[in-house]
Amino acid sequence: MAKLSFLTALLLSTPLLLHAQVEGEQKVTVTGSVQSDVLFPQEDTKIGAQEQDEWALTNSYADVHVLSKNVDAGARVEFLRFPLPGFENDFKGWGLANIYAKMHTEKLEVTVGNFYEQFGSGFILRTYEERSLGVDNSLLGARVMAKPVKGVTVKALSGWQRHYWSYNNALVSGADVELNFDQWSKTMQDNGTYASIGASFVNKHEKEDVPILYDATHQYKFPENVNAFDLRARLQKGNVSLLAEYAQKTQDPSSDNHFIYRKGYVAMLSASYSKRGMSLLLQAKRSDNMAFRSKRTQIGTSSFINHMPAFTLDHTYALAALYPYATQPEGEWAYQAELGYNFKRNTLLGGKYGTNVRLNFSHVHAVDRNYYPDGSPHATDGYGSAFWKWGDGTYYQDLNIQVDKRINRDFKLNLMYMNQFYNQTVVQGEGGMIHSNIFVADGKYKINKKLTLRGELQYLATDDDEGDWAFALLELSVLPHLMFTVSDMYNCGETDLHYYQGLVTCNMGSHRIQAGYGRTRAGFNCSGGVCRYVPASKGFTLSYNYNF
Repeated sequence: MAKLSFLTALLLSTPLLLHAQVEGEQKVTVTGSVQSDVLFPQEDTKIGAQEQDEWALTNSYADVHVLSKNVDAGARVEFLRFPLPGFENDFKGWGLANIYAKMHTEKLEVTVGNFYEQFGSGFILRTYEERSLGVDNSLLGARVMAKPVKGVTVKALSGWQRHYWSYNNALVSGADVELNFDQWSKTMQDNGTYASIGASFVNKHEKEDVPILYDATHQYKFPENVNAFDLRARLQKGNVSLLAEYAQKTQDPSSDNHFIYRKGYVAMLSASYSKRGMSLLLQAKRSDNMAFRSKRTQIGTSSFINHMPAFTLDHTYALAALYPYATQPEGEWAYQAELGYNFKRNTLLGGKYGTNVRLNFSHVHAVDRNYYPDGSPHATDGYGSAFWKWGDGTYYQDLNIQVDKRINRDFKLNLMYMNQFYNQTVVQGEGGMIHSNIFVADGKYKINKKLTLRGELQYLATDDDEGDWAFALLELSVLPHLMFTVSDMYNCGETDLHYYQGLVTCNMGSHRIQAGYGRTRAGFNCSGGVCRYVPASKGFTLSYNYNF
């Protein structure tokens, strides 16, 4: 009832705020977007595409933002009454999904309604929207950001977290302060030195509506308040940048950790170096029991208050992304290193046009867990864990090298080799370790000023899971408006199935329309370590995007 009253008051007050701006003769700008993805489904028993009750399925969104000098307001409407495959359970529905009003001056910003926020790297708070993953964990409440003096930023917020078409009962509140020392020192700025520290606090106040039993006679006693803390420091000097961050969470029994009372921890260290023609990145992260949700019994990608970055490369090539890694909320050791180097023109390795090489390595391993001897983790700390010690099992490993080379003025070639270990049991629940070698050749040829042809050839070789895969793509761009794409992903191992697609895309100013036909393989769609399972589908597709 409190959340409904808050939303009603916001709807009534927003027009008054905008009217005040107009009365003050301030310039008002209206922006927004429309997005609609439609599938006309067909049954295909070979790939597992099921018959649908509706002749057309769609995920559609429309949002509008009214901006002025001191007051902004906006809203988003979503229509998922007949949602695309994979969205039919929790996402089904339609209505007003997001509304906000914001007042801002040079030193103060106040937002009421739905808002998104991130403290530091997101270890204890990150709310965001990612439609392709079905993530929208915005908070409904109030947020204040102030810059009282130069170099100081303070944030405070409180609200209820969105869970599809409802809001969880837990009240999430937090505060963050960041100090930028270089803003106080002209000497640091003149020497190219930038330094900052930050501290954050988040509280989840959650009362359990229904008792939860862990045996016939005992029930859990859950803490009503779960607190999380974060400390971070960043230093940049010339070409070198360093970031260290540590976060901790108090006892938070949940479905993710099998209702144990162990505290949560995460520590990260990141270092980078860059100059013209060269870049280097080194990262390490250890997390343990850091799943942090606004409702302890929920599972899946929803209701996370925080975010654990994956420290693995987000691949865009189809076969390189066939086995994507999802961050494990129970804990992991994660490492990533990346080296980029540009061989100059008119050198042995650079050739006439230069050559860019990028080498990336990532490894994710289990943390050490010394489980208690009684064999029952319920209502205990569950296990002990030595900080530096690895546990049993590799979760993921990826070694890849990419070479970008311009052959001549009209032809550019990208080559990639990737060696991957993917623990399907850890990420998906079963399947064992999958070891694969992936080869990619991506070429782009400029035929003339209006025509460009791009082609991809990919091959994934493995003795595990469904065996080898091959992928081919051709894409013809006709400037300034049209693009034609055909592709086929073929399992030449166990299933002997083709996943073909044909697409026509038209761009006209702020409008983009894409029509196509084909099959989509069942699998996981991932970004930044967050994944959502997408079932197989087949049929005609139509997408429309408009920005104004």
